[in-house]
Amino acid sequence: MKNAVFLLFLAPVVLWASVSKVPSKIKEVTVYLSGAQITRTATCALQEGSNEVVFTGLSHKIDESSIQISGLGPVSILSLVYNINYLEKSERNPKVKEWKNEIIRLEHEIAMMKNTIAGLEEEEKVITSNRLVNGDRQVLDLERMKQIGAYYRERTTAIKNEIFKTNITINKLKLEVSDLQHQLAEVNNAPDEPQGEITITFDAPIATNLNATLTYLVRDAGWVPNYDIKSTGLNAPLNLAYKANVYQKTGQDWNNVHLVLSTGNPNYNIAKPNLEAKYLNFVSSYQKRYAPSVKKKGYAFNPNVKKVVGTITDESGQPLPGVNIIIKGTNKGTQSDFDGNYAIDVAQGQELVYSYIGMHQQELPIYSSIMNVRMEENVKLLEEVVVTGYSTAAVTSISPENILQGKAAGVQIRGTNSMRSTSNPIEVQEPLYIVDGIPMDGFSEGDLDENEIQDIEVVKGANATAIYGSKGVNGVVVITTKKSHLQEGATKTEFAIKKPYTIASDGDITAIEINTFKMAATYEYFSAPIINENVFLTAHFTDWEKHQLLPGEANVYFEGTYAGKTVIDPYTTQKEMILSLGIDNNVTVTRQQERGFKSKSFAGSNRILDRTYTLEVKNNKNVAINLKLMDRIPISQNKEIKVEDIVTNHAEYDDKKGLLAWELKLPAKQSQKESFSFQVKYPKGRYISL
Repeated sequence: MKNAVFLLFLAPVVLWASVSKVPSKIKEVTVYLSGAQITRTATCALQEGSNEVVFTGLSHKIDESSIQISGLGPVSILSLVYNINYLEKSERNPKVKEWKNEIIRLEHEIAMMKNTIAGLEEEEKVITSNRLVNGDRQVLDLERMKQIGAYYRERTTAIKNEIFKTNITINKLKLEVSDLQHQLAEVNNAPDEPQGEITITFDAPIATNLNATLTYLVRDAGWVPNYDIKSTGLNAPLNLAYKANVYQKTGQDWNNVHLVLSTGNPNYNIAKPNLEAKYLNFVSSYQKRYAPSVKKKGYAFNPNVKKVVGTITDESGQPLPGVNIIIKGTNKGTQSDFDGNYAIDVAQGQELVYSYIGMHQQELPIYSSIMNVRMEENVKLLEEVVVTGYSTAAVTSISPENILQGKAAGVQIRGTNSMRSTSNPIEVQEPLYIVDGIPMDGFSEGDLDENEIQDIEVVKGANATAIYGSKGVNGVVVITTKKSHLQEGATKTEFAIKKPYTIASDGDITAIEINTFKMAATYEYFSAPIINENVFLTAHFTDWEKHQLLPGEANVYFEGTYAGKTVIDPYTTQKEMILSLGIDNNVTVTRQQERGFKSKSFAGSNRILDRTYTLEVKNNKNVAINLKLMDRIPISQNKEIKVEDIVTNHAEYDDKKGLLAWELKLPAKQSQKESFSFQVKYPKGRYISL
């Protein structure tokens, strides 16, 4: 009987002991284009039987259906519940305490300086009140008076200067205090974030320590591709830095975590579509004029874009005026102007809808501050692929594969993960190794895995010593390592970032370098004066597919100068990617219509228009250039409109599209003229869109 009473008395205690709150730590975050998967680890002590464990300190923006737990072993899960705890708030910015301590330190320093000023002022009063030594009773000779006067003057000046400098320092410290106080006020005014909690009831066959791994998806996070494109000149390769702008506002900071950037998007509907029969019937003319909407996949919403500008063209590249651009879900919008240009504030939107009578409506996520839209799909062009290698006498750029095969003189990698210089078999003369910009003394085998190498350059001769001094006398091997590991899956690509990062839950951007690539490029100037008389410098390169590029903005730097922004869009690129590097005002193109006697005439019931155009290119640069010049001849879509007597002269003519192209090689300070002509016949009393 006593034992029964004793057990009954302990029963509530045992029940209470089986409920525990367990903190967890973020181990890894996989950031998708929209959303993120959090992987947390936690250790909890389980008693035999039923145990209720509450994982605390989680985000309040968890997708409950995505919660998974692993590492259970013999332990099973009886129930799992996700709740939001509004009573316990997330910890404020961990720097708040640091800022408060810094304010106290600065105020203490200011007080000490004020005491110093007070002491100096007292000293000045003493000097002022004792200008005459021993009063008027002592007669001073002239020399003694000069000495006393000089002392008073020097000391008084020194005191005033010291007070002046101290006041300047005090004002600077007060500004620092003011900045810190404003920062504190901003944090204190921000709303407190509630905490998410996952309550799991475990059934343990025996008492055990459970090392659990918890994964779940959160919203309000993602990454946006961004690029830096740099070129030092027309004979240099392109250096492309592939970056990710990562943001999150999940309510929990990601402190010093391993990041994986994924091109996947778990928010997409992945259900396979079913194609049903199409039944044909009569429709109204209004329905016929509007084509169905086209939604393009692969573009990711960029929450940092507040304004979008761009140009809208038709399939031939002609600007389209009057295109309606609407922020989806709102009645806010604008129209493209006469030149097809538009600008719209998008602070509250996520998608833009482009519509024009007779053309496919397009819906695009706001992925960039520059969004140029072509309303109809392009016909695929058969483009020639031109690959140009790059090398100079002083610098040789080689791939890790080539250096592994012994194609770089004086450098060799032994085994599978080592590098060493072997300039001759008798005496080994070590070159200077620069790894990611850092000189490596005593570099030896095994220091670097060949799989970590992104790019290698070998610098020899006078240039090596000119750049690196005497250390470069035996040559220099410049090695760039990979910033991430690429893992390509069946439906997505992931970049495992090697360096851990801290991403605060404030929505601000954290720029992360995924990798850098060096790509051989050919440079060509381009102008189509019928659309735009500016001359654009372009870079052409291939093999871009292997780098898993995504649509995004690119900052362009040419010859050490920022040239502007462009957009990389691999979804509209064929075999060769062409990037615009900016406008060169030292090359000009003019397009002039020649006015002839027979520009307008009549033949029977037809009207005849003769058109002749002259294009003049001037190269005002000090070097020769290659320029691609393009124009067009209209193509008739009506048998009553005939385009005849086409004269293209030196142009390459695509008669299916009416496109003219000249490949010009223009010497420095020279000009060149090209011309073409055609004739249009159509019935009198009709009008055409020439």
